[in-house]
Amino acid sequence: MLKAVSLKKVYTSGEVSLEVIKNFSLEIKEGEFISLVGPSGSGKSTVLNMLGCLDTPTSGQIIINNTSVTSLNRTQRANFRGENIGFIFQSFNLIPVLSVYENIEYPLIMVQNLDESERKKRILKLLEEVGMLEHKDKTPDKISGGQMQRVAIARALVTNPKIIFADEPTANLDSKTAHMIIELMKKIQKEHQTTFVFATHDEKIVANVDRLITLIDGEIVEDKRIVR
Repeated sequence: MLKAVSLKKVYTSGEVSLEVIKNFSLEIKEGEFISLVGPSGSGKSTVLNMLGCLDTPTSGQIIINNTSVTSLNRTQRANFRGENIGFIFQSFNLIPVLSVYENIEYPLIMVQNLDESERKKRILKLLEEVGMLEHKDKTPDKISGGQMQRVAIARALVTNPKIIFADEPTANLDSKTAHMIIELMKKIQKEHQTTFVFATHDEKIVANVDRLITLIDGEIVEDKRIVR
């Protein structure tokens, strides 16, 4: 499903260059529940952004669903991302002036341009799945952090992506709510065969994944499959 080959990422400021990702190679299969772990500064978020087509590697290749996304231009990458990839962020990234329903609808209007009846059907189904149907007309400031993350999950899923990248999705949540969100994502993974790739320090997520990729200084030092 996803293959990264010899990725490198170098940031340059003036005459100073910093190689933050070094010879990173990885294969991910459909339906895997994976976490990138490692200390702060190890490169987890940088890798996540490159794999998710939000950033480009300095060198190397990323192939997703038989498409070499590193060969695409900026517009093509954006279109590919909108059709194939979902994102869940630590800060939720909901649009404050839009309702819960409208936040979830936004990618369908901007990316997939579905007709209104199909949008409504898809959105209401997801709202029910994440337990937010009764809050659909509220704006983000009227719901809790855990509820906002549920909306963010629904928004990530609404385009029917093959893979979802989640950057510290439970960091701003209390322990009880974090467990609830993790269980929701596991349920979605099993029911829809959605692939989840996390970048996290949260032991609650780490305890639930099928595979742990440990990064130190921009390199994979361990790739461990968890047998449960």
